[in-house]
Amino acid sequence: MPRRSIKRFMPDPARIKEHKSLRFLGSLLHDPNLWHLNRHSVARAMAVGLFAAFIPMPFQMLLAACLAIMVRSNMPISVSLVWLTNPITMPPIFYCTYVLGAWLMDVPARSMPDELTWEWISSQLSTVWQPFLLGSLVCGVVLGGLGYCLTMVYWRWWVSRQWKRRKQQRKAL
Repeated sequence: MPRRSIKRFMPDPARIKEHKSLRFLGSLLHDPNLWHLNRHSVARAMAVGLFAAFIPMPFQMLLAACLAIMVRSNMPISVSLVWLTNPITMPPIFYCTYVLGAWLMDVPARSMPDELTWEWISSQLSTVWQPFLLGSLVCGVVLGGLGYCLTMVYWRWWVSRQWKRRKQQRKAL
């Protein structure tokens, strides 16, 4: 895997350990496995980050950080993947998770109104929260698992390709 290219974008672990919103984790942040870039820690980080991104809750980054500590995945990657659901992408992604949840529960999905108002949201919340939560959990689990598997396969392919290139270069000499 292109470890050097990933490392260029990684923040300094010392800065993250001293960040005010993560101080409550204390000495848990000093585990070196949270900062390693190897196949297993990156694959687990993909699973954690993608799962946390699809959970509809405030402070998704804290959820990703706590899960990263629990499964000993790369914390910066886990936390940064949460931003897949940012304020721009969140409405269409969460609408799709709602539609998936409604399909799984075999209930008709509500259509969006022409103008989205707080009154419409509060009146519909009692009927849409279950399909929305189910769809979000299913998407989080499936995409997290898919991210884990694809990262493991891609990393293995990359390493074997590099080994073949080195072998060919040695033969050419």
